[in-house]
Amino acid sequence: MNHERMMPPTAAMEAALSEAPERVTGTAASLQRIQALVLRHLRLLFGSWARLVEIVYWPTMQMLLWGFITLFLTERTDWLAQAAGTLLSGLLLWEVLYRSQLGVNLALLEEIWARNLATLFVSPLRPWEMIAAMLTVAGIRVAIGTGAAAALAWPLYHYDIFTLGWPLLPFLAALMIMGWSIGLMVASLLLRVGLGAEGLAWAAIFVLQPVSGIYYPIEVLPDWLQPVAWILPSAHIFEGMRQVLIDGAVPWRHLAWAFALDAVLVVMAAVAFTRATRAARRDGRLLASGE
Repeated sequence: MNHERMMPPTAAMEAALSEAPERVTGTAASLQRIQALVLRHLRLLFGSWARLVEIVYWPTMQMLLWGFITLFLTERTDWLAQAAGTLLSGLLLWEVLYRSQLGVNLALLEEIWARNLATLFVSPLRPWEMIAAMLTVAGIRVAIGTGAAAALAWPLYHYDIFTLGWPLLPFLAALMIMGWSIGLMVASLLLRVGLGAEGLAWAAIFVLQPVSGIYYPIEVLPDWLQPVAWILPSAHIFEGMRQVLIDGAVPWRHLAWAFALDAVLVVMAAVAFTRATRAARRDGRLLASGE
């Protein structure tokens, strides 16, 4: 048997090996993959003025519409005069919920439209790292879109969302968790069904709007519908918001219920997304996704 003699490494080879980047593993590698995916989406977002305009456009238009409605009703209704800002607070918080859900789905849709899903999933990227990146991008979208609308509300209507005080922070957190959870559930459908479920990304959350009590108390709903409303975190959040604005009381019970129900949604969303990802990989649907 002819054995080739192994040549000793040359000085150039040793120099190249000594300059090779150190292999990153564990948490640091996960953070690098999440950062890379977030940067990719931020590059898409800030590289297109049309995307930036779309983010700011809808919250601003909604704020203008409901701001003028609030001005009209405040002059004619005693209840609204005492609860000035109720409608605008409801609108801005609803935009936080809607934009959180939509941000998650747009992050996935961008990958589907670019036929990039298969590339992502053959990389070392793990499902939870993809989720973390999608939630980060969604949070940035919420900050840009809703922040611009909230900033315009002050010069136009002398309304400051921060009059809600520190309870605003848990309200925002609970709404974003709910929006992210619903976004992941819709993303699961996108992975299973493909672009046939794209319409759900834009419309799914509006099913919850009438029973979330955004602009009116839950007690306005028919008796048979009120139990349905109370199993939604959003109903507790908007009811609690009204208590803060009208009574100045901190709604501990509503906050507790909102976060408890959010925890259930998070578990459901994580299980649904993980199973959908495995099924898409197993059935090869990632290769067929795209326009």
